[in-house]
Amino acid sequence: MKYLWTEDTSAGFHFWKLVNQYFFNNELVVESKESNQGLLDAVSDVDVNGEDIYYIAFDYVVDNQDIRNKYRMLKSITDKSEGKIVILDMICFEYLILSFDKLVEWTGTGKTDKIKIREEVLAAVENHRINLAKISDEKTLQYIAGFKRYSTERVMKSLVGEFTQNEKWSVKGALMGECWYKDCCVSEHPDSLRCGKPEIEYGDEKMKMLIQSECVQEVIRKAKIKM
Repeated sequence: MKYLWTEDTSAGFHFWKLVNQYFFNNELVVESKESNQGLLDAVSDVDVNGEDIYYIAFDYVVDNQDIRNKYRMLKSITDKSEGKIVILDMICFEYLILSFDKLVEWTGTGKTDKIKIREEVLAAVENHRINLAKISDEKTLQYIAGFKRYSTERVMKSLVGEFTQNEKWSVKGALMGECWYKDCCVSEHPDSLRCGKPEIEYGDEKMKMLIQSECVQEVIRKAKIKM
């Protein structure tokens, strides 16, 4: 069996199940371990002498000391697993959404200031963090300075929230918003819905476009997930 374990419990967990459905034909067993500590505990119990392979969706941002410590422990286990345990090279689920090139167009946000901040932040991402030295835009720096407990992941989550305030595009709930994977338009009140104009209306095609996006495919490619 091949497993994909995630620390996400809500929309992020749903996202990986949709990836499994649309990209891997449900050949992975997708499970949530509910936290990064839960992931670490589960990986610690894996029998690497078996035939099963485990892909680990661990949110890794280097500007969080606790996450760095857990990642080091996770890496020490995977390094001895002879390829049976593979950590996905990713920052967090929200980064995969934020970097999607159709995000602004599809969600129809009119927040020009946040669109600029998104561009600045994405351009400054390197080595699993936002390199503040690469940002010169004053409004972007002010936005980041507004976080009492700054971390790359917090900025990603906040920015994604700015673009997906419409509940049908939201990635904060128990599931991804319906507009990501259901046919347009799913709202009972389309005239009052703040939404963009996806060039495709079918839900399965929209989800496939997200999965085929550069960042998601890079995560899959680096993990060498093969069915």
